[in-house]
Amino acid sequence: MPDEWVRDRPEPEAVGRPRRTMSRTERARANRNRRRRRHLTVLSVTVLLALVVGVVFLGSRVWHGMFGTPTDYQGDGVKDVVVQVHNGDSTTAIGKTLQDGGVVATSQAFVDAAAGNASISAIQPGFYKVRTEIPAANAVSRLADPQNRVGRLVIPEGRQLDDIADVKTSAVTKGVFSLIADATCVDLDGEKSCGVKADDLKNAATAADPSALAIPAWALDPVKALGDDHRRIEGLIAPGTWNIDPSATAPSILATLIGASATQYEQNGLLAAGNAENLSPYEVLIVASLVQRESKPQDFAKVARVIYNRLIAPDHRRLEFDSTVNYSLDRQEVATTDADRGRDTPWNTYVREGLPATPICAPGQPALAAAENPEPGDWLYFVTVDMQGGTLFTRDYQQHLANIEIARRNGVLDSAR
Repeated sequence: MPDEWVRDRPEPEAVGRPRRTMSRTERARANRNRRRRRHLTVLSVTVLLALVVGVVFLGSRVWHGMFGTPTDYQGDGVKDVVVQVHNGDSTTAIGKTLQDGGVVATSQAFVDAAAGNASISAIQPGFYKVRTEIPAANAVSRLADPQNRVGRLVIPEGRQLDDIADVKTSAVTKGVFSLIADATCVDLDGEKSCGVKADDLKNAATAADPSALAIPAWALDPVKALGDDHRRIEGLIAPGTWNIDPSATAPSILATLIGASATQYEQNGLLAAGNAENLSPYEVLIVASLVQRESKPQDFAKVARVIYNRLIAPDHRRLEFDSTVNYSLDRQEVATTDADRGRDTPWNTYVREGLPATPICAPGQPALAAAENPEPGDWLYFVTVDMQGGTLFTRDYQQHLANIEIARRNGVLDSAR
């Protein structure tokens, strides 16, 4: 049945005029129209994209100008912070530090605000207190103000690690540990904050591994020999002006100071200084500390020679310096007692021959220069004989006793040598 249905189905008939094939002219015209429409479409899309990009860019500028990152901050800032200016930093480098610390909006804003400012051009390396999110001009003013410099440590010549008390006046002279602790104190947002205490530094000097304290190779053996006594680092922090990070740990601060001091000592000739006297660099540093404590600058070179002459004397003459007695007692006294001079300590040169175990203070460069280049002479004794610091030197012991009498008549209470 299905086959019959197919056979009987009528054939479809064409309706309308038969379709004519397009001429060559018509095909050309059609192609041109298609190309024109395609070009118009591409142009329309391009224009639309340009409009979208322009709107987005303009909107972004407006948005960031109103709500985003500004080119400069306004107002008095948010909170106090400490930033570091490194040695050799350009204005651009300082600006980058400030931008990274959230102090200024952009480094360029700081550079522009600092243009022509002599204070910024001459700014010293160190740590400075500023505020976050302040105008660049405000940042310039704060860095230029000496009151905003923090972490500035000044160690006078002749200071020892611990505080010392004057026996007569009871006045206390701050030692290196206390001076460092004071230098870490910063007033942030109205509250005083100190990074470390003197005891923290003392504990670090006692317990830290010498490598963690940057002990130089020429001092390593003597430091280890003193065990866990904090005085093992005495003299290894040179006097002068230093910049320390108020937020650093006690071991880190000590390592920074000892490392920089060792470099300074070496640059000034310490490594070669002991050759003439057959001493190590560390022993020359000890001699310099004795010179610092025992005499006035005008006599440094002569006192250094007295020390060297006594060290090589055939009768093994002891130095017998009261400064070495006072050192371990953390006090300052012109005349020591028999009991004090009899104390057996690693520093007491009345009891032990040779040099004390460590330096007894931080010697200054003049004392170091005298220890490195002592004045020629055969003196074995010296004594200060007047209140102006006049000192007499001699090799003869009887003459020395006569000089002591002069000192007594003049009311000078000083140790005789």
